Amino acid sequence: MLLDVRMNRRTLLIPVIAGAVVLAGVGGIVWQQQRGQSEQDRAARRAADTFARAWAARTLDQPGTSYSGRSAAQVAQSFTSVTRGLGSGPVAVTVTSVNRSGDTGKAVLDVRWSLPGGATWAYTEPVPLKHIGNRWSVVAGGSRSLWHPEVGVNQALTAARTWGRRGNVLDRNGTPLLAIGTVHDVQIDPARATSATVSALEKVVDEPAGSLTAKLAAAKKSGSRAPIPVVTYRQADFASRRAALEPMVGVIYPRRQQPLAPTRTFGQPLLGSYGPVSAEMVSRGKGRYVAGDRAGVSGIQGEYDALLGGTAGVTATVAGTQPATTLFEQPARDGKDLTLALDPAVQAAAEKALAGSKDVPSALVAVDVRSGDLLAVANSPELGFNRALVGQYQPGSTLKVATTYSLLGKGLSPSARVPCPPKVTVDGQTVKNYEGETFGDVSFTTDFAESCNTAFVGLSATMADADVHDAAKALGVGAGWEKHLGVANAFGGSVPVAGSKTEKAATSFGQARTLASPAAMAVMVGSVARGSYVEPALITSPAVPGADRTPKPLQARATGELRTLMREVVTSGTGSVLKGVPGGPVSGKTGTAEHGTKTPPDTRAWFVGWQGGVAFAVLVEEGRSGGTVAAPLAKAFLADLQR
Repeated sequence: MLLDVRMNRRTLLIPVIAGAVVLAGVGGIVWQQQRGQSEQDRAARRAADTFARAWAARTLDQPGTSYSGRSAAQVAQSFTSVTRGLGSGPVAVTVTSVNRSGDTGKAVLDVRWSLPGGATWAYTEPVPLKHIGNRWSVVAGGSRSLWHPEVGVNQALTAARTWGRRGNVLDRNGTPLLAIGTVHDVQIDPARATSATVSALEKVVDEPAGSLTAKLAAAKKSGSRAPIPVVTYRQADFASRRAALEPMVGVIYPRRQQPLAPTRTFGQPLLGSYGPVSAEMVSRGKGRYVAGDRAGVSGIQGEYDALLGGTAGVTATVAGTQPATTLFEQPARDGKDLTLALDPAVQAAAEKALAGSKDVPSALVAVDVRSGDLLAVANSPELGFNRALVGQYQPGSTLKVATTYSLLGKGLSPSARVPCPPKVTVDGQTVKNYEGETFGDVSFTTDFAESCNTAFVGLSATMADADVHDAAKALGVGAGWEKHLGVANAFGGSVPVAGSKTEKAATSFGQARTLASPAAMAVMVGSVARGSYVEPALITSPAVPGADRTPKPLQARATGELRTLMREVVTSGTGSVLKGVPGGPVSGKTGTAEHGTKTPPDTRAWFVGWQGGVAFAVLVEEGRSGGTVAAPLAKAFLADLQR
């Protein structure tokens, strides 16, 4: 019996082992099939990844990329023609999934375009795959492009920059100094214009003969079809020339909008200009600008363009569709207003007065005595250098205001006898009065009114090396306000501590190393008129960080006596041309500053002063004297204010 049992167990094991062998064979077949499927999936994924990398690199015909239906060169050409309008910014392309069934599959790509101006356009793009021969390829045939699911093979994508409302530059009353107006850009179409037409155009737009025809010839030679810019006219200026321009074949004048001041030269160069951005602006703009944009390019319009212009938007569309098919839009953000302290009436009067300097560069800055606000920042010529705020000039005898404030504060009486000889020598250096004048043994009041240099040199011996420096700073010259004015490169003045007797003597009457801008001198006389120093303001909204406009009181007695002395300058001294100007009493100080290396040296002409609530400084870069050159411009300024 026992033997039989063992035999039965053996017979039972045989079929079990056989079954195990069968199952092992089936499992091997399944494993081989799964392994084959996995290899196919990986191969399809590799094909999709290679395509994604080629797209991101913009090299669609790179080795290793395989296509079905079109050649690699054709795919690369399709990419260029369809996506050229999106710009040259980076594009990130990654494969998010690959689904395969047999010899076909579909990859889903995540696409992120960096559009002009920095906007990111993200979307998904399904890409068909196919196994042909021994490799997987991207299917590039059919009526749909590979670059966006809604774009056909013969269509193109384009990205257009959009801008919102530009902020206004407002005056102190909230009225726009720069309002949006219509301009016409006169241009030459090189494909249609002829030399004869352009020669006629030169006469209409007042360009030198041959200048525009040379540009046309150069464009035709190079094959350029880009319009040649000529001039931009305001609506009124264009209207007066339109009849002459209309018959000119190849001359075009598209219309657009831009911020405009009341006149072409009003507030220049302070307000600056608006126009096409430069290559440097594009390079340094960190994506804010692209070629073809228009923006503030100089002055306040340039410095505050990010505030005024807001942020550009962008719209991606399918070109040529009617109506336009919008695929992506990032709205533009409107700009914000900028408020200045300027008073347009005071600014206009200042600019009109400077016309009296003719071809000699000049500047006039006016300050509101009560608040310290800059009411006018005027320059002549109107276009170019902002000498009113940025210029650095020796102030000459106008700095005697600071020297006198120091002397009075230390006890000098206006009635004290202070000799005014024709010349005086300090450590071997001779100082003379203007044109060798002498007034003898006179009161300090006469010395100040007649601007006697030798009297001030004599008094400088009683002063400490830092006295004029300290007094000038107390009045606002070199006080640091330029850091908070909100305008780049403004100059608040510099009156260094004297390093020798001769330097102390020269500093006392505004020579040596002393420097000031017209704005600095206007701040100085505004402080005297007010009786306290207040930081000037030009940008009033938004507030400029760091500004401290708390009044800093001056010495009351010294300031009162100084006001009386400055009135004497006009009633009986070097500023008498202003006596009787409408609008009330004028107080001031003339200045004639030597500069250069000529013998005798060239001179700059100054007049600083105030009438009522308006303090001002006038500079003429070349002039015989402050009383004969700058003071008459001040007179014209005040007279026009009354009108």
